[in-house]
Amino acid sequence: MSTTGGVRAGAADPRLELPRRAVAHLAEWLVALGRPARLAWGGSRIRPARLPAAVFAAASVLAVAAAMVWVDSRAIGLAHRLPAWLIAAFGKITDFGRSGWFLWPVGLILVGLAALTRPGLGRVVNLVAAALVVRLGFIFLAIAIPGLAVAIVKRLIGRVRPSDFGPFHYVPLSWRPDYASLPSGHSTAAFAAAVAIGAVWPRARAWLWVYAGIIAASRVIVSAHYPSDVIAGAAVGTVGALLIRKWFAVRRLGFVVQGDGSVRAWPGPSRRRLARLLARLVGPAHEARS
Repeated sequence: MSTTGGVRAGAADPRLELPRRAVAHLAEWLVALGRPARLAWGGSRIRPARLPAAVFAAASVLAVAAAMVWVDSRAIGLAHRLPAWLIAAFGKITDFGRSGWFLWPVGLILVGLAALTRPGLGRVVNLVAAALVVRLGFIFLAIAIPGLAVAIVKRLIGRVRPSDFGPFHYVPLSWRPDYASLPSGHSTAAFAAAVAIGAVWPRARAWLWVYAGIIAASRVIVSAHYPSDVIAGAAVGTVGALLIRKWFAVRRLGFVVQGDGSVRAWPGPSRRRLARLLARLVGPAHEARS
């Protein structure tokens, strides 16, 4: 038997160690999302805030209906009369509303943490990694799930995009992209991202809402959607992200439900601890052994 090449018989292939570890950790994290809900902070029962949710849903439906009747046609008419340079500029801006701008980086970081986290890092460092995973996992799901729902629903509704047909032309169950106007997927992603990232990093909220508003406006300016489409997308993205936050909170994953039913975020790891985590993950090979 050669001792200079190949992998010794019966030994695990070291090239598969990271993929195996990543799969195992990702599976553990998914199982944690399905664990039973807990009591609110302080031991009291969780009282779901149904009335505000119902009011918001009703207000959103009314806003969409009103926009369809009184705003949609006028807004697209105005958009067509805007200067060509402004439309071209917003044509570039609007691409930043794609969910992939958030999902790909967050997803890759999650996979990297799943592959590199190991017992040998120490208890404190692993706890920091777990806290980071919970927050990034929340952001990923809060953007991905509403986006997936809209991608399906908009094709079932089959509303035509702004065209000579007008705002009331529908071809239900159509899977053509030009009949996928309601709701706006870009607006859904932008508002879901604003809510999700803002829930984790409150200091960024103001900038995130500005970003979401610009993306929503851009969809009308480039005549890709009617105003009612972006209102519907904003509502779905907002509600979807809040529902995902509640799912995490009742399991005390990054958030907690308080006795009055409100949700607050657990304090996140400090920059110093995040820097220590990064240093340990990418440290020398002898430190990487578990």
